[in-house]
Amino acid sequence: MMTRILGAAIILGIVAAAVLATNEPDTTYMVEVADSPASPFLTNDESNNIAVFKSVGPSVVFVTNTQLRRQRFSLNVLEIPRGSGTGFVWHESGLIVTNYHVILGANKITITTESGNSYDAELVGKAPEKDIALLKINAPDEDLVAIPLGDSSTLSVGRKVLAIGNPFALDTSLSVGVVSALGREIKSVNNRTIKNVIQTDAAINPGNSGGPLLNSMGKLVGVNTQIYSPSGANAGIGFAIPVNTLKLIIPQLSKHGRLFRPVLGIEMLSDYWARRLRAKGIAILSVKRGLAADKAGIIGVREDRRGNIHLGDVIIAINDQSVTNEDSLLSLLENLKPGDKVKVTTLRDEEIQNYELTLTAPE
Repeated sequence: MMTRILGAAIILGIVAAAVLATNEPDTTYMVEVADSPASPFLTNDESNNIAVFKSVGPSVVFVTNTQLRRQRFSLNVLEIPRGSGTGFVWHESGLIVTNYHVILGANKITITTESGNSYDAELVGKAPEKDIALLKINAPDEDLVAIPLGDSSTLSVGRKVLAIGNPFALDTSLSVGVVSALGREIKSVNNRTIKNVIQTDAAINPGNSGGPLLNSMGKLVGVNTQIYSPSGANAGIGFAIPVNTLKLIIPQLSKHGRLFRPVLGIEMLSDYWARRLRAKGIAILSVKRGLAADKAGIIGVREDRRGNIHLGDVIIAINDQSVTNEDSLLSLLENLKPGDKVKVTTLRDEEIQNYELTLTAPE
């Protein structure tokens, strides 16, 4: 009899606990928000989205590209808005980062901060091959909240990311998604290859360009730059340039106004003549006297007594990495600096030649 009573008590206890559990919020996924009486509970993920948006919002700016246009039937010149995009404060000194294609062709660039204040921007540097532009504004400290920087090398497929921007000129919008792929390649506005690009399904639309891609800690991991869509609107595939790429090129743009890549001291043969002469690699037209290639003994195109053109050295590899065109050569040089020694492999008269060169700074 006692055994039956104990068994019934245990069963009643389990049922009561289950009923209580269904009436209590799951504290693992629910977080109480004091300033939201209508919705007293939010999931941890929702709370994180709100926190990131609030903390990073003051660093995000609206970029307006204005061009001068002459009226058709008069000599009057008007300022015509050409387009708009997004940017963010890189440094408290007033440095702003955006996409190069956002400010392409602009006669005037205007930056509007979260406070609603607008400032004329100065173009400090541009890297069309990376689709990055560096601007500067003179603004008070409260409008220059630098964005916190993350580390894009720690990203992995499936990690949550958030994009803040101005899609279709709609002020400061948030979209959330995940990293859907890494190591992608896209083409820049000058047809250069941008490597190691982040792919995300976070909604990115026209106007988001130049805006930040953030991790769940609210740190910058990329710059939203392109979408893949036949219609021009978000189709679930967007691309962002990694923040670690920015860490390398922003100091160069700030100091030199452009990417500062070392040189071999060669002039390349045009694509037209390279195709006609069936060159597979970088055909050298000439070498610049006194520079690395000249000192190493590399030679360019030669002409014999009959006027026939003969190829000299054709670069096929740098440090044993294949070189097939100008794009691949420049991409390799961007990872090096003046003073670095490199192994240059060429093909001359159907024979492999190897040279050791010390790279020099551009003139």
